[in-house]
Amino acid sequence: MPRFCLSAPLRAALPLVLIGPGAVPGLVSPASAHAVLERKEATPNAAYRGVVQIMHGCDGRPTTRVSVTIPEGVTGAKPMPKPGWTIETVKSAYARSYPSFHGQVSEGVTRITWSGGSLPDEQIDEFTFFARISDAFAPGATITFPVEQDCTEGSYRWSEVPAENGSAQALKAPAPTVRIVAARGTAAQGTAAQGAAAQATAAQAPATAAAKAGAIAIETPWLRATPGGARVAGGYVTLRNTGAEPDRLTGAAIPQAGRAEIHSMTTEGGVMKMAPVEGGLALAPGAGVALKPGGYHLMFLDLKDGLKAGETVAGTLTFERAGTVPVTFTVAPIGAQGPGAQGPGGAAPDADGHKHHH
Repeated sequence: MPRFCLSAPLRAALPLVLIGPGAVPGLVSPASAHAVLERKEATPNAAYRGVVQIMHGCDGRPTTRVSVTIPEGVTGAKPMPKPGWTIETVKSAYARSYPSFHGQVSEGVTRITWSGGSLPDEQIDEFTFFARISDAFAPGATITFPVEQDCTEGSYRWSEVPAENGSAQALKAPAPTVRIVAARGTAAQGTAAQGAAAQATAAQAPATAAAKAGAIAIETPWLRATPGGARVAGGYVTLRNTGAEPDRLTGAAIPQAGRAEIHSMTTEGGVMKMAPVEGGLALAPGAGVALKPGGYHLMFLDLKDGLKAGETVAGTLTFERAGTVPVTFTVAPIGAQGPGAQGPGGAAPDADGHKHHH
């Protein structure tokens, strides 16, 4: 088998390189492996939920790393954790400051990388982030999100963009793009009004009264609303052991989810790490623990139905000693940091305040 050697300038000029036995750079078609964005339209001054879909591996090899570049003018980017994958983010200064719901922002995440997992070639998966499309883009513009895909053997760089007035169909490694469109007039206004009403309802709703399960006090169980198509949801609650014997939170359930896990979230060296809490969450006598965004939390998986802000959900918490206890979760807006809080910036889920620390 002949071997191909590329000079450094030529390697840099090729946006797509497949590295591996028998691979010939430049002869790999997009059909063999490609990355696309599920949502191909967005509006200026609005939140955007980016879902990078990895459709294939590299010449039959599993994907082990996916990295997306957040372009200038897209602010407040935050990744959604994936069980089994480690997330790393790179923060850089923006070329200029941009308005956000928390004032002007001049820096933010410019690259998100998921690594450490293994996505077989015959399967597909999604890697999700939230961000805000700034006022730098007008309707008709196109935003490019270059994606790197690494496998156990081989790599793809989805970064090509068409020349002015050119077609993306001729590209061998097209970068995922989003087209900017104007808000849809009355329909968009109605949706925003409904979202604002739901947020107001959630904000005005009284906190769920504290429940008691034996010696365990259960305070303010709540959930975050989910965007359309989401398969996971985060749950939060404060637990206090008022007794003299230790106990342990071992499980939770809601009708909308197929299963639930207790997770921890930590940040080490700028890398967010999420992991299941094996054996349950210990509740020492006389102590309390808060399951909240950015720390311990409930992860509800395999959602069958979405969760809407302002509604309540009947569920259960299960303890080692106290048993299974019915609770009522209130649903706060997407990105809320507390049970009665608004989502960042009102009805739209803005990533400047959205920490998917489920």
